[in-house]
Amino acid sequence: MVNFTIDELRGLMDKRSNIRNMSVIAHVDHGKSTLSDSLLAASGIIAAAKAGEVRTMDTRKDEQERGITIKSTAVSLHAELPEDDLKDIKEATKVPVGEVVKADGTNFLVNLIDSPGHVDFSSEVTAALRVTDGALVVVDVIEGASVQTETVLRQALSERIKPVLCINKVDRSLLELQHSPEDLYTILRNVVENINVIVATYQDKELGVDWQVAPDQGNVAFASAYQGWGFTIRTFATRYAKKFGVNKENMMKRLWGDSYFNPKTKKWTNTGKDADGKPLTRAFNQFCLDPIFQIFDLVMKDNTEKVFAIAEKLEIKLTTEEKQLKEKRLLRTVMRKFIPLADAILEMMVIHLPSPQNSQRYRAELLYEGPGDDESCLGIKGCDPNGPLMLYVSKMVPTSDKGRFYAFGRVFSGTAKSGLKVRIQGPNYVPGKKEDLYIKAIQRTVLMMGPKVEQIEDIPAGNIVGLVGVDQFLVKSGTLTTSETAHNLKVMKFSVSPVVQRAVEVTNGQDLPKLVEGLKRLAKSDPCVLIFTSPSGEHVVAGAGELHLEICLNDLQNDHAGIPLKISDPVVQYRETVTGNTETIEQGGKTFHAPALAKSPNKHNRIYLAAAPMGEELAVAIDQGKVSAKDDFKVRGRVLADDFGWDITEARKIWCFGPDTNGPNVFVDTTKAVQYLNEIKDSVVSGVQWATKEGPLCDEPLRGIRFNLLDVTLHADSIHRGAGQIMPPTRRAMYAAILMSQPNLLEPMYVCDIQVPETSMGGVYAVLTKKEGQVFAEEQRPGTPLFTIKAYLPVRRSFGFTTDLRAQTAGQAFPTMVFDHWESLPSTLGNPLNPESPAYKDIISAMRKRKGLKEGVPNLDDYYDKL
Repeated sequence: MVNFTIDELRGLMDKRSNIRNMSVIAHVDHGKSTLSDSLLAASGIIAAAKAGEVRTMDTRKDEQERGITIKSTAVSLHAELPEDDLKDIKEATKVPVGEVVKADGTNFLVNLIDSPGHVDFSSEVTAALRVTDGALVVVDVIEGASVQTETVLRQALSERIKPVLCINKVDRSLLELQHSPEDLYTILRNVVENINVIVATYQDKELGVDWQVAPDQGNVAFASAYQGWGFTIRTFATRYAKKFGVNKENMMKRLWGDSYFNPKTKKWTNTGKDADGKPLTRAFNQFCLDPIFQIFDLVMKDNTEKVFAIAEKLEIKLTTEEKQLKEKRLLRTVMRKFIPLADAILEMMVIHLPSPQNSQRYRAELLYEGPGDDESCLGIKGCDPNGPLMLYVSKMVPTSDKGRFYAFGRVFSGTAKSGLKVRIQGPNYVPGKKEDLYIKAIQRTVLMMGPKVEQIEDIPAGNIVGLVGVDQFLVKSGTLTTSETAHNLKVMKFSVSPVVQRAVEVTNGQDLPKLVEGLKRLAKSDPCVLIFTSPSGEHVVAGAGELHLEICLNDLQNDHAGIPLKISDPVVQYRETVTGNTETIEQGGKTFHAPALAKSPNKHNRIYLAAAPMGEELAVAIDQGKVSAKDDFKVRGRVLADDFGWDITEARKIWCFGPDTNGPNVFVDTTKAVQYLNEIKDSVVSGVQWATKEGPLCDEPLRGIRFNLLDVTLHADSIHRGAGQIMPPTRRAMYAAILMSQPNLLEPMYVCDIQVPETSMGGVYAVLTKKEGQVFAEEQRPGTPLFTIKAYLPVRRSFGFTTDLRAQTAGQAFPTMVFDHWESLPSTLGNPLNPESPAYKDIISAMRKRKGLKEGVPNLDDYYDKL
């Protein structure tokens, strides 16, 4: 039976200090959805017997079939904390700003989002993290903190989301690997240390608090999600404190680390030996692990009499039916009743994760684009239900009505209610302008309950919400507000890039409108998928990897468009760059003098340009938003001068970034005393956006190039220097400058994390060599026969990599690939401008042919104008 009603949940929504918004994040297959089942069972949403097997939060058919989560799913739960435990919350929710807000009563509302672990669906994790304040990081005790664990934890910390840790699959350590208690303690300690290294590396230093996890603080749980049991140090400390009449906090400190209890002297010691030099048992092993090891040992040896005797001592009540169970089923039943997982996890989340009222104070400056003292920002900081509405929609969730979506998001300020008229501000909205702005009423507000939704009249600040009736005005995400002066809430930064593309076309020409409509729906349904029409007229779908693209295209074919489609082979996106400065060169027997020169069509205006590499560090800083077109030019100039060695005068004269006004290329005005220059600035900027979107080699976007405007000769009459006279020569001069500066292609690189037993390592190296992978790390997981191999792999060679790897290692190697960086094509492929080089023949020529461009090497004569 569900132990709460929607009305009760609505009542709790007003108690902002009693709300916990949290995401479950982890590497793929570490047990997030299985763990979520236990929490749902504790709230009566599913039967306790099914918890751990049904994976209720995997709501799609393909999720159940593949056994992985693809879309993040939200559910609201009711939790209750004993009165005695409320005093422990005050310490845990220390906030860097202002007074801590205490909990109001013992009932709590937990909004839980189960997110995917597969790297291809990282964008779903980002969308889930934006609307939550805390994260439950799940780590497999045997595999440890993997590459994706680090990725999702880094994302959480960059959004100022507080982590707590759950080390899962402890039962495997006991049953399969037969570890001793001391071995298990060492493995658990290593996992905690590895997570703390990640937290220390990526945590926001300005926050002023330390978010590292520590078992003796009670923010680390040890669990078996599949068997449904788990505990924190606090679980056992509470039991022993009652039994021995000691202080609970002191007991918690004793139950972790180098702490030993001498049963003869009844005293605690930090040395592992007694007075006679005999070894003592570590307190964690003696008081926490030994009871678990005993139960496991007796059940698996089928010694049921002793099992029932221990159960009676521990006050575990078993029914007659349960006493008939054998081995693992009996073990599961006894352990669930002895230390129920849901109790430990819910208690840990309520005590250690912040409420929206506390978290929004220190998250507001990261979330809001506008000034920190306007009414909207103050509403967010105060989590004020009576302030102006500030609601961020992080993703769209398809409804049962084909083509319609719930807008899924979080109310940061104000109250969202049915019929409320709101301003819907898309990501490109600029305050004071009308672009990307709609004023519409919310039709209905709903509460997301896993696979179902529940109607709800209104939802106040600090809660997660689903909205009906705004989906046609938003593509992926946006800000909803009632304030006319409100700026946007910041757009999410994804850790993956859509670098793998496929072109789609209809088999029957009459179905084209259905395909176009289906592509629009697909663009809404996935935060990271990129859909565009190429200049040759192809409809292109770009995704983060092979699996992501496969899922998107299945959805397109079966749901969004509902028609048969022809799908091309996967294609990789490249970037064009330069590796040298603009210099005088010869091509086709002609000499082209630096700098690059282009004349306007009427021959009255001349533009002189040079190109130079900008450096990958600065390109990455622009990608991450550390250097941005929106920054104040003086502040940005100081950063460029101090961190990247730019001349301070030039650093303040950046005209624009490109492509899309925020890309990793810059156009700098280095001219001296040119007349009428400001009058042509807008036309030049438009030409830069045009040129940076598609480069001269093969129409791919530019990356990492700094263009210097050296000189301009302009006609005295403004009628002869309009946009039509300035934009085309700007683009031609940029292309000429690139071709005169040793152009090259940048290809996307995956960082590939492979877990493999020692016996199969040879097969992994063989496949990596064949696929041009470069191994940069190899280490053994302590206490296991598994090795972790880390390598860089070009995305162009990654297709079929997983299949080859499984074939070579008899299915024992498991790779995880995530986009890491852009890298120049290897020198072995030759000069891209040489028609005989592999770089031209295998990559550029094929791309030009596919895009319908002119065959042959780009010719400088087409762009460079003679003096």
